[in-house]
Amino acid sequence: MTIYLPIAELSVNILIILGMGGAVGFLSGMFGVGGGFLITPLLIFYNIPPVVAVATGANQVVASSVSGALTHFRRGTVDLKMGSILLVAGLFGATLGSFIFALLRRLGQLDLAISLLYVVLLGTVGSLMLIESVQALRSSRNPVPSKIRVRQHNWIHRLPLKVRFRRSKLYLSAIPVAALGFVIGILTSVMGVGGGFILVPAMIYLLRVPTNVVVGTSLFQIIFVSAYTVVIQAVTNRSVDIVLASVLMIAGVLGAQYGVRVGQKLRGEQLRALLALLVLAVGVRLLVDLLLAPSNIYSVVPTAGF
Repeated sequence: MTIYLPIAELSVNILIILGMGGAVGFLSGMFGVGGGFLITPLLIFYNIPPVVAVATGANQVVASSVSGALTHFRRGTVDLKMGSILLVAGLFGATLGSFIFALLRRLGQLDLAISLLYVVLLGTVGSLMLIESVQALRSSRNPVPSKIRVRQHNWIHRLPLKVRFRRSKLYLSAIPVAALGFVIGILTSVMGVGGGFILVPAMIYLLRVPTNVVVGTSLFQIIFVSAYTVVIQAVTNRSVDIVLASVLMIAGVLGAQYGVRVGQKLRGEQLRALLALLVLAVGVRLLVDLLLAPSNIYSVVPTAGF
């Protein structure tokens, strides 16, 4: 069963698109990530133009994040104060990112830039997360005799403009929180990601936010920044395919509900290890595509007068 995508200008199998949306929605609810780092490469692998994949992928991120965030909100695992700071900074970052996206498109380097960014970011974040999660799993299997645990603080916790985040039980500067939201906003516009694959580990390892609060807070920020990105992309680049977005949204919402339930049954170390493997797998797949020679080396570009 095929449907025609008017903006992408091609026909696709609707069952495959539904499967993509459902799978990414499931992973979104399970790990607390928007799923854009998965849906955008998957769409590109399925021959959807990268310009359309980035803009439309952000739309699917909204649907998956809303479904998962509502569940976490009902359970009281969303830090609204921290999420609001991330959100405001993220909106500014998304605005800047939309201009960067348009510039790369005019220069004809958008496809290459997107692939390279994915390979670098996914490879780096995935490797760091995998190393840490494996160490945590080993420690849980071979427990060390109990000692008095003192919460570790780094230079981030010594910055000014401190705010008390009661839900996260933290008292730290708003500067790194805002900086993190700003960077995620840029990545959302340029790469079509929710940014959860960076936001989640950064909140855990840099800001020391409890794992049970990270997931809900991450999804809260992702919802609004991704929605804003979709509007900006639709207005400035006209690259949002509403037909493709609708199919992905329906499947993503359903998948996210099941993902939240599964995620609640796994330990934090297990979730991080699975997410790390998933991130690395997508990064390796994109790297292989960059290194392999294309099947069609030459393309015909129509010129004026022909």
